[in-house]
Amino acid sequence: MKSEDILRVALEQSAIDCSCRPEDFLKEKNSVHLSRADDRARRYLTLPHICDLVSYGGNIVAACREDLLGEMETYLAGVTAVERPFETPEIYALNEIFAKADAAIAFQAAYFLPDPEALARFVPHCPYTLRLLGPADFSSLYLPAWQNALCAQRKELDRLAVGAYDGEELVGLAGASADCEGMWQIGVDILPSRRRRGVASALTNRLAREILSRGKVPFYCAAWSNLKSVKNALKSGFRPAWAEVTAKPIAFVNSLRGKGKNAEKALPGGCPCA
Repeated sequence: MKSEDILRVALEQSAIDCSCRPEDFLKEKNSVHLSRADDRARRYLTLPHICDLVSYGGNIVAACREDLLGEMETYLAGVTAVERPFETPEIYALNEIFAKADAAIAFQAAYFLPDPEALARFVPHCPYTLRLLGPADFSSLYLPAWQNALCAQRKELDRLAVGAYDGEELVGLAGASADCEGMWQIGVDILPSRRRRGVASALTNRLAREILSRGKVPFYCAAWSNLKSVKNALKSGFRPAWAEVTAKPIAFVNSLRGKGKNAEKALPGGCPCA
């Protein structure tokens, strides 16, 4: 699969997720679309969106509720630099808009796609044995240590994994979740005592190549501030592809912050996976 094929698949999926057309992400002009539910969307998304802003670098595409359409169109018409709505101080302006819908920004994430040439050039420096694992092999591994690699809430989507073993001890795990028809997301966990030894990049690269060999596009998500994860993506052969800012109900945002009666733990890595 070539880089242009990989990008095409990602654009088509983003179009499904944002209720628009793939070419909308490649235009110079920003656009706003009414968000609709779609069975083909990434499985962890809750559609329709309150508001989701996506940029592949050339413009901004927003998918939102009907009551926010006019205000988001006005807001984006005044944006002079694509990156501005994805950073402060414009984040505060967006939250003022979302507050009218009893919502706030919950996630700021960077998404990465594989560079086939970089994947092929990668030379692993991992001291451990790598093993390819299927669902039967990792059925007993839904444990806190592997919560990024595997998702206990959506076990049926976990299709493939690669484990790093020191003898018979599992010291690192990368898992692939079939989050949509054409794209599988990679998550990685390494035991704290075995980090900084090239394990994460070796696992990520191997799993990405295995996914591509099955005709699927691997993708990788990281919170912008999670520099360890971003560095792993780049080292493994992935390159930045799109950025995303997502609004969620205030109650959900407060739960991520540890507030409220039903407060939840923040999602691993700060990446939107719920």
